Amino acid sequence: MLTELRIEGLSKTYANGVKALQDVNLTIPTGMFGLLGPNGAGKSTLMRTIATLQEADSGSIRLGDIDVLRQKDEVRRVLGYLPQEFGVYPRVSAEALLDHFAILKGIHQRGERKEIVSALLRRTNLYDVRKQNLGTFSGGMRQRFGIAQALLGNPRLIIVDEPTAGLDPGERVRFHNLLAEIGENVIVILSTHIVEDVSDLCSRMAIISGGRVVTQGDPAQAIEALAGKIWKRVIGKGDLAALESEHAVISTRLVAGRTVVHVFSENQPAGFDAVDVSLEDVYFSTLHHARSGARAEAA
Repeated sequence: MLTELRIEGLSKTYANGVKALQDVNLTIPTGMFGLLGPNGAGKSTLMRTIATLQEADSGSIRLGDIDVLRQKDEVRRVLGYLPQEFGVYPRVSAEALLDHFAILKGIHQRGERKEIVSALLRRTNLYDVRKQNLGTFSGGMRQRFGIAQALLGNPRLIIVDEPTAGLDPGERVRFHNLLAEIGENVIVILSTHIVEDVSDLCSRMAIISGGRVVTQGDPAQAIEALAGKIWKRVIGKGDLAALESEHAVISTRLVAGRTVVHVFSENQPAGFDAVDVSLEDVYFSTLHHARSGARAEAA
């Protein structure tokens, strides 16, 4: 049965006055959903709230017929969660720890548990190292083990928070392939600040900044909507401040020792070349407009 996650009017302010979430509204269908935003944008607060690990001040979350904020035990039965900091017992084998997690998930019959643990270790390509202690695993192997434990109990919703940070390119590709396979039949929320992860994996996305959802939709459509509005130019190191006073600079990067600037403009500025727009341009352009809007409100 296909399910959707519906978030309406969700807000959270911490005791120190930080507004972590401000009237968040999202509808997340079955499949891979990317949640993009800079560090401190509110992504982890939103993920922890969905995962029943912290309370909201107001609003609602529904997973199909489950009231997430009030029916926490029901949510936990159908939730798989891989947090940003996923700790493991370094002197315990992958097989033994996954068996332990299976017991905690309510899988008490030993024969059934053994079959499930073996199947998940095979699915995450860890079966051949199942007897190895987790302390010997690479970062990518630990993340795949994290997904194995998140898949226990056939969840309807899986949350992965910053899953590819620190992985080498090969491990990242293997992890992407695993997530793509999982996302065919369940809701998978991928919370990240790595734009390429969302571009590679997700058919739907949202960008969050300052606790607010500033855009959501299909990444391909967002890229198409920005076509012909992003321009680039190579500048000297000392020219950036002057350029920022004249143009809406959305990003800068060093390429082969030279500073390449991307700007947003409805028309081609003098001295600038056209850009093949990427999701990274969508991301930086959206954040630029969000910050500009916030400054205008403050003024």
